[in-house]
Amino acid sequence: MSLIFDIKRYAINDGPGIRITLFMKGCPLSCVWCHNPEGIRNGKDKLYTAKKCLGCGTCLKVCPNGALTLTPEGIVTDKQKCVLCGRCAEECPAMAIEISGTEYTAEYLMHEIEKEIPFMDQSGGGVTFCGGEPLLHPKFLIDMLKRCGQQGIHRVVDTTLLARKETVDEVMRNCELLLIDLKSMDSTVHQTFCDVPNELILENIRRVAEADFPYYIRIPLIEGVNADEKNIKLSAEFLASLPRHPEIINLLPYHDIGKGKHAKLGSIYNPKGYKMQTPSEEVQQQCIQILTDYGLKATIGG
Repeated sequence: MSLIFDIKRYAINDGPGIRITLFMKGCPLSCVWCHNPEGIRNGKDKLYTAKKCLGCGTCLKVCPNGALTLTPEGIVTDKQKCVLCGRCAEECPAMAIEISGTEYTAEYLMHEIEKEIPFMDQSGGGVTFCGGEPLLHPKFLIDMLKRCGQQGIHRVVDTTLLARKETVDEVMRNCELLLIDLKSMDSTVHQTFCDVPNELILENIRRVAEADFPYYIRIPLIEGVNADEKNIKLSAEFLASLPRHPEIINLLPYHDIGKGKHAKLGSIYNPKGYKMQTPSEEVQQQCIQILTDYGLKATIGG
């Protein structure tokens, strides 16, 4: 069993072709700009959308622990009493309450993946395991990768690579492509914005390249964090020094989509108020040029 917080069908940005992407709960990083904050905790979460709430009180009636209160601002949950049983989400007529994280068996997920095989075959697609961080769950992940491999399904793992080297090796033996996040070359900056240093991540990127394994690099491009010339040059120098270059580097300009999700979770987006902006078109093109000058293939988005 594994906790999955989303299953995205017809995905076109998670590897080649049309794919089905499985989002696994739990991540060792806690990036300030995270687009999927509901995927960080390795456990279920409750999301509440106040503007959808009818104020009907149905959720209060079905809650077995009396954890909910209706206030002028909407429903308030007592987290000490709430056991995340999901009854409120099941009964809410407006779907204002959601539970993020559903336990699925490997058999159930394979059944869902197999439904998409016609689209995969026509487009050269497959399945992508994402998160959160799928390498946090190596036993389940490897089992799923092997099951997909037995059916000839193309397998991609989207990862931070903050994992044991043995896990990275085992994943490489059981998939066709890695999508690897590279947030910052400066470990102190990485610690500030992601809650962890980056040394192991860089070691594992080198490990993948030395294994001559196909990989993409994804850089979330953020003014005020990593879009400066120094960081991009250091990134280019590092990647160009590797025995195998990434197939492509995807520069992903910053946006604050995570803000709305934090509101639903009852948490605060960017609580320390770091200044983060979308880089200008000029800065984006400068980053592309720097990477290109080092013999690397780069693009905006993807």
